[in-house]
Amino acid sequence: MVKRPVFFYGWIIVAITVISMILIYGIRHSFSVFFSRILQEFPWSRGNIAVMFSLNIFIYGLLAPVAGALADRWNPRRVMLLGVVILGLATAGCALVSELWHFYLLFGCLMPLGSAFSGWPIMAPSLINWFTKRRGLVLGIGQMGGGLSFVYSIFIEFTISQMGWRETFIVLAVILVIFLLPLYLFFFYYRPEEKGLHSYGGEVAFPVLPSSTGGAGIRSSMLWERTLGEILRGPRLWFLVLSYALFWGVGGYLVLAHQVKFTEDAGYSSLFSVSIFAIFGITLFMGQLSGFVSDWWGREKTVTLATVLSIGALIALLLVRDTSQPWLLYAYSISLGYGAGLFSPTLFAASADIFYGRHYGAVAGLLLAGMGAGGAVGPWIGGYLFDLSGSYTSSFILCMISMGLSCIMLWMAAPRKAALNRVKEKGR
Repeated sequence: MVKRPVFFYGWIIVAITVISMILIYGIRHSFSVFFSRILQEFPWSRGNIAVMFSLNIFIYGLLAPVAGALADRWNPRRVMLLGVVILGLATAGCALVSELWHFYLLFGCLMPLGSAFSGWPIMAPSLINWFTKRRGLVLGIGQMGGGLSFVYSIFIEFTISQMGWRETFIVLAVILVIFLLPLYLFFFYYRPEEKGLHSYGGEVAFPVLPSSTGGAGIRSSMLWERTLGEILRGPRLWFLVLSYALFWGVGGYLVLAHQVKFTEDAGYSSLFSVSIFAIFGITLFMGQLSGFVSDWWGREKTVTLATVLSIGALIALLLVRDTSQPWLLYAYSISLGYGAGLFSPTLFAASADIFYGRHYGAVAGLLLAGMGAGGAVGPWIGGYLFDLSGSYTSSFILCMISMGLSCIMLWMAAPRKAALNRVKEKGR
């Protein structure tokens, strides 16, 4: 008989997700903080250094579907424990680098392997498993850790100033292992059935699709479930993949990789530049927490709002010339943070509206693969265009174009029509 405790254990999974996102993605997002130190110590160009960040995102995207598939078919806890160990060793290894290829191997290749096997590619399907209702809210809360990972950069900047950048990599690795290994080993469960529980709102065997899809009250137990091959052959998945690739992969990670150095180039101190990065993280967290908006307003409208805010933020950034108008940087960090934070949980909720089922782990992994493909271009091209022109203007314009196209792709995927379309497909 299924237990019905007063406190739903799924909220423990949400809390673990937040903590893991801070520690795992705090290491990836620390690139912007380490960037200027590496540039000072080694005679490498901005474009060449940025390749290590592009590699990180690209390899992460390639491995995300693998991680999602392993979680669906194997033991998710073992995969995640292995990921933490790999990520910890790769992070600590960055303290010993002396050649550019060392960074490419450790930061660019091994770190994303550990991140994919211990982070969001497994956490997102887990949250979907634990929560049938309020997915927009839960995915938003889960991704709050991603926003707070940018705030983590303040701690990283302080540690670098006190100990040096090499020692800071070791500190980050130790913190990661000490916190995440016991959390994953003793408290993490991939599915509620592992604890004899139903998902939240899952008294029925299948979920109820949210009203924003246009199919309020239609239970997916009535709906025909696609095979993985049918999902891959349809255009809607690839619209979502392109949307994530353009918004976060190209647009988001290009500006995030270079924003601290851009601010320093304008004449601001390193600490002030990192504080702008942290403000972005706080408002990113607020945007992610607002993911519930898409549950009642609709996925497409919510992504449109996120896109308008993000493009407006980049316009403010383009207007920065010197230290005379710091309010432009505040406007940038607040607007981009909230917009980008609102985008991610809405996209994953949209994908769950359309594709939830036994193949959702693979779908979530492919979304991250798209982000990785875009991320392979974004940070590198930002550095390359700067090396050519001495300015980030063309790079930030590219970000705005990418985000606008991303919004169009989400509308073409049409999550609002998910329930009705699946009913029609069932009748074929």
